[in-house]
Amino acid sequence: MNYDDGPPARQGATGSPTLRSMRTTGAAEAVSVLVIEDDEVIGQHLEAGLRSNGYAVAWTRTGGSGLAETRRLPIDVVLLDLGLPDMDGIDVARQLRESLPDVLILILTARSEEIDMIVGLDAGADDYLVKPFSLTVLLARLRAHLRRRPADPPGPSEPVRIGDLTVDVTARRCRLGDREVELRPKEFDLLAVLVNHPGQAVSRETLMARVWDENWFGPTKTLDVTMSSLRRRLHAAAASSPLPLALPEFTTLRGHGYRLEPPTIQGEETGDVSPGL
Repeated sequence: MNYDDGPPARQGATGSPTLRSMRTTGAAEAVSVLVIEDDEVIGQHLEAGLRSNGYAVAWTRTGGSGLAETRRLPIDVVLLDLGLPDMDGIDVARQLRESLPDVLILILTARSEEIDMIVGLDAGADDYLVKPFSLTVLLARLRAHLRRRPADPPGPSEPVRIGDLTVDVTARRCRLGDREVELRPKEFDLLAVLVNHPGQAVSRETLMARVWDENWFGPTKTLDVTMSSLRRRLHAAAASSPLPLALPEFTTLRGHGYRLEPPTIQGEETGDVSPGL
């Protein structure tokens, strides 16, 4: 990694950073970051770099201890390595997402294959950084994600219904027919943008700005992976229904972006776009 933000953090008497001092190592309102990384050099530099940039930091070396820390400490962000000594990081991501649905999870790993990225994001991660990476890039990604989380919730808005798909942005709920569909945070955000522009082409730049951040620093492949996962979840929900459902489709516009198509059922276009019930 290309870290350049000062010396490693001071170690505790046991040879690992003191986790219990997490809330006192940063500013009073600092974003709390849990680093789950077994590599000592990487862990030390992450801790030092994050603290020097105003984050409150805890660092642990195993998946089990990391999960334990989330039950004991208030956590806003988890930086998660996949190659942990006691359990696979993918399993850790799943458990984190189940117990902490609002926590921001960034996977940091040497696994660079596209399938690894897909599995990680499907497991509940919000972003995926391949080692080696610079601390500057990591900090930019953190800022981008955190800017997308407003301090105050927006005012209420009417649910949008397209065919048998209903999206309630205020409640962050998605229904297909009479069944609720569970979506990952970025999947829901992406869907929320597209349902508000049915039949319209939405550029990759617009989607990255609205779902991730206008100052996004990194490749846009994350958009394609998130779209693929969203499609799979909606199609799986439609396939499990005992009745045929009018499901909108997402058309890929090569070189431009995506378009949400009016739903069809049994070969007929429904054209039903309205506020939800």
